[in-house]
Amino acid sequence: MEPPSDTTELRKSVFCGSTTTSSVVSSLDCQTYNTWQELLDTKAQEIQSLTDSSSPPSAESYSQAEALILKVAQQDSFPEDYQNLMAGKPVSSKSRLLTMSPEMDKTAELIRVGGRLRRAENLDQATVHPVVLDASHPITRLLISDYDSRLRHPGPERVFAEMRRSFWILRGREAIRKHQYHCPDCQRWRAKPTNPKMADLPSARLRLYKPAFYSTGVDCFGPFLIKIGRRTEKRWGIIFKCMTVRAVHLDLLSHIDADSFLMALRRFIARRGTPSELWSDQGTNFRGGERELRETFEGMAPELQKQLARQKIAFRFNPPAAPHFGGVWEREVRSVKSALYATLGNQSVPEEVLLTVLLEVELILNSKPLGYVSADVADADPVTPNSLLMGRPDGSLPQVVYPETELLSRRRWRHAQVLADQFWARFIRDYLPSLQTRQKWTLSPPNLKDQAVVMIMDPHLPRALWPIGHVKAIHHSDDGRVRSADVNIKGQVYTRPVSRLVILPALPSGDDDDVPSSTHPS
Repeated sequence: MEPPSDTTELRKSVFCGSTTTSSVVSSLDCQTYNTWQELLDTKAQEIQSLTDSSSPPSAESYSQAEALILKVAQQDSFPEDYQNLMAGKPVSSKSRLLTMSPEMDKTAELIRVGGRLRRAENLDQATVHPVVLDASHPITRLLISDYDSRLRHPGPERVFAEMRRSFWILRGREAIRKHQYHCPDCQRWRAKPTNPKMADLPSARLRLYKPAFYSTGVDCFGPFLIKIGRRTEKRWGIIFKCMTVRAVHLDLLSHIDADSFLMALRRFIARRGTPSELWSDQGTNFRGGERELRETFEGMAPELQKQLARQKIAFRFNPPAAPHFGGVWEREVRSVKSALYATLGNQSVPEEVLLTVLLEVELILNSKPLGYVSADVADADPVTPNSLLMGRPDGSLPQVVYPETELLSRRRWRHAQVLADQFWARFIRDYLPSLQTRQKWTLSPPNLKDQAVVMIMDPHLPRALWPIGHVKAIHHSDDGRVRSADVNIKGQVYTRPVSRLVILPALPSGDDDDVPSSTHPS
């Protein structure tokens, strides 16, 4: 039989254990994440891996991950306030959170707004006591981007109201507007083109002491329906506009082709003289027959330049889709069409009637005063284009009649010269100074840069289908401003004015493939 063991001299056993603290919070580097959801998924997976790495993150893991991420953002943004509230102390009198009466949520260890809505019933506690965040923190920016994307890029107030249900962001409206200003998707829906400062008048507008129609702008409009027996045919109008004295010459075209245009030009030269230069748009921007006119002008351009070069007439084109480059004659086209529609309405008339009405409209436009018209009867009559074309301001006034004894043309020549001199003297004195001021486009925004991402406005397509590309080349005007550019879209290059280009923020790599390839600017 063994004696009983004496355990009094034995050393007592001691349990030694160690605790491991999760490094989820301390290792948070939000700069490496592009979206809020990516950050949340990563941290939820890390939390889930501490207990069961084989299963996907649970809802509880996502809630813990969100609380941990927001806790890091608050500790970085409000370190002193966070320590005071955790210790049960109030925030300092200089704290940015003072007006919100902040409180510490002991469960999630998050700073929440105390506010004045404690007694509100039927409201979620997150709405009554939202989590406080700083707008400049990267986590807040990821959160704003996530809300903006989930709400499909609405206005800033919509995003701000939705975020206020759970988060109180300091200067939140400003932060949301700043994000949407740099968001490519938001800019696709809301950005507008920036027009450069209005250019100086071109030399074609200032051909002083030159004959009328020395520098001429030309454009087509229509079509109009005429009656020939029992059938109807189309006719188009053509306008020649003197870019200096603003005189107008109207005619009809039986077809939209190079032959009809050259015949109309020959009739114009026979009546008005040979111009030194012709300016034209590359197509028109009016509803009737727009596509037909545009396609025809594109095909006519090489042939017209070749034909007019023999007559020593310079033929110059404005950029496509830039009607404001030819505003001198575009405005007159509107006046002509308004007068024609007011006279004829929608009825079809014989060609002779249409031509007669068109020439009467020409007389009315050439009798329109240039510049300010004084109401004082003591002032001289206003100067009109007819003063240079016909020697009198209005075609309805009688012309000077010379006796039969005046067989020599010297006096008549002198009289014509005096009338021309009077016209130019009053033109320079009364009308020319009115062209000094800029009525619009007075600011000087930054020039469009090469390789910028732009969206081409197309009024015939919904905004979602406007094509997007990169600027391949920029074109400077005489004053150094960029007023047109070449845009590369899916390998095709299009020349467009800056007023039709919406500048977008730089697209992330790979987003160029998402640009619609089935739509191209016309």
